[in-house]
Amino acid sequence: MKAYRLASCAQWKGTVIFIAMVMAHCIPLNLAQAETSASIFEEVIVVTGLREKNPDNLIQPATESLIAPDSAALVERLPGAALINNGTLSGQVQYRGLFGSRVSTKINNQSFHSGGPNLMDPPMSYAPPTLIESITVNRGTSPVAFGPSLSGGVNADLKDINYATTSNYESQYDLTAIGRSADESYAAGGIVGIANESFKLSGLFSIEDGSDQRFSEGEIANTFHHRRVYGLTGGYKTDLSELTLSARRHETDPTGNAPFAMDISLIDSNFFTANYVRTIGDVFLKLDFGYTDVYHEMNNYAFRGAPASMMRYRETQASAKTNSLAFSLLFDVAAASVEIGVDHSGADMDVTISNPRNTSFFINSLPNINVGRTGLYANVQNMVTSWHYSLGARFDSHDSSSADAAFGSAFPGMAQNLANAYNATNRNWDDKTVDLVARFWKKQESLTWRFTLARKNRAPGFLERYAWLPTPASAGLADGNTYVGERGIKPETLNVLEAGLDYEGNRVWLRPTFYFQQINDYIQGVPFDDTPSVIDHPVEMVSSANGDTTPLKFANVDARIYGFDTDYGYRFNEDWRVEGVVSIVRGERRDIDDNLYRVSPDKVSMSLVYDQAAWSATAETVLISRQHHVSDTNSEAETGGHGLLNFYGTLRVSPRVTLSAGLENVLDKNYANHLTGYNRVSNSDVALGTRIPGVGRNLHFRIHVTGI
Repeated sequence: MKAYRLASCAQWKGTVIFIAMVMAHCIPLNLAQAETSASIFEEVIVVTGLREKNPDNLIQPATESLIAPDSAALVERLPGAALINNGTLSGQVQYRGLFGSRVSTKINNQSFHSGGPNLMDPPMSYAPPTLIESITVNRGTSPVAFGPSLSGGVNADLKDINYATTSNYESQYDLTAIGRSADESYAAGGIVGIANESFKLSGLFSIEDGSDQRFSEGEIANTFHHRRVYGLTGGYKTDLSELTLSARRHETDPTGNAPFAMDISLIDSNFFTANYVRTIGDVFLKLDFGYTDVYHEMNNYAFRGAPASMMRYRETQASAKTNSLAFSLLFDVAAASVEIGVDHSGADMDVTISNPRNTSFFINSLPNINVGRTGLYANVQNMVTSWHYSLGARFDSHDSSSADAAFGSAFPGMAQNLANAYNATNRNWDDKTVDLVARFWKKQESLTWRFTLARKNRAPGFLERYAWLPTPASAGLADGNTYVGERGIKPETLNVLEAGLDYEGNRVWLRPTFYFQQINDYIQGVPFDDTPSVIDHPVEMVSSANGDTTPLKFANVDARIYGFDTDYGYRFNEDWRVEGVVSIVRGERRDIDDNLYRVSPDKVSMSLVYDQAAWSATAETVLISRQHHVSDTNSEAETGGHGLLNFYGTLRVSPRVTLSAGLENVLDKNYANHLTGYNRVSNSDVALGTRIPGVGRNLHFRIHVTGI
């Protein structure tokens, strides 16, 4: 039966592709409308270059002065965005209350699975700040072409060189060096290469090292980091086509993760992509292939206080291999711009927990999980009267499976019983999802109206479905709870309404958005059973033996998320302006009277900027409100509000050399971000079980040299 479904699916996809190619040869191409849509429904963070004077393009804020090791901190500066700080290199992006795989994140438009079950290597950890050219975030709902994503798809583009204009080869380079005082860290990297009008070849590299971070009361243990990246990219183009091949190697050496039960011992990752584009008559064809191989080791004894008992030593080996393939056609039908595409992704993941002091103690806690998805999408864009519209639909077929859990003879008997029970269950799953997105916008001189209606879906992650052993692995929640999955868990379905406007006058700009998201079958941790205070189930017994008497399980609940965000600015004159961001979001359960877990507090920022042709200076204040809209179900603690003062400055020494520096947290404020995890390291100036504080006063500098 399964083979028949696969064959039918392949025939169906082949028919669609054939029809699309026939249509493509008969219809003229027009990309102007697609570009208009992108400029309205995307945010672009330009990491390199000098801050633009009197920026007319308000959706491209140059934030080159913010140079934290975690590139997810760059996205935090956008309206509606926040940072889940799970470690120096392990931050996740939260967007309008959603996080994790709900906010799909790509590097160079490549999707992949992280290596560890706790997301110690989230996607943005593969984009070092020395190598980022720009970061694009979909404002609100991501288009169907981006792939499955509930909200705000993120893509980080790494540096690249350009083709030359003649047949002569020319050299190009773009290099960055960074230093920070709060962790005595440095980073250096960039790209060098040669190119002519038809061929280009470049190599990139990045090296980063940092000690434990400091705050006003001491050091935050296990926040050190070490990371290396190197790779090659080659491209060849003709008048009608272009082929690009790229390979990168990422090596994360010992790196502390204070919010987790273990630290990173190593993460070795290989990335490969092949991208081909071609114009066939009036049709634009695009073909993308990607492959990643991630191997991850972590332990609880090498970099923090070792357990008192040899029986408590733990080491985990995790791996994830991802392959992806995408094919799309862009063409016109009458006055409408049409895009049709087919994409596929498949991943194999495996996690084994062991005791390095006892070779008979091991458990395959997530055994050879296989996850697959094949999708078909179409998008039509046109204009009716003075209103533009973009209508998209996506159909995805999902499947997953798991092998048997293996274990050693020294593994506790009760946990062995759980493994045997897991092996006796049906671990094959498949389902279908349908996404629909409708965007409307209207331009009126300095004002643009925006409306979006959408239905989006997210298939459960492998941890939410297949975690059978109660462990703290939680895809980065880092809250100290133990979790198990649920084999029958359903996909999340989000229905959203967004309304906003973009206004830019002679002096004022403002881009507010109001949104309401109703989520059916939202996945979060709930009490394992109806008697959480009574340990009467093997899962509760094993969890209790590991220190948590109230384990949680991932389950479907009903939820709503609503809020408001905007960026704004006012120009006093040619040199002076103020600008900032406001973000307000609420997340609530609809099935019970409770709030959603781990939603960002309200934020207001304001910067006073003095801008000259060759230099600029900025004084910034960031105000975060107390968060009392917390989840009782998840025993979430409230946090107080705080305010930070930062100074930034940029100097263009020459057309090729730019210097920037800053002083963050000028007043050395002791504060804790609500989305930060809890300290799990005993030999630290931060108390066990308390939220990890923000970094103290931090002086940083950056040198950027470019010959591109």
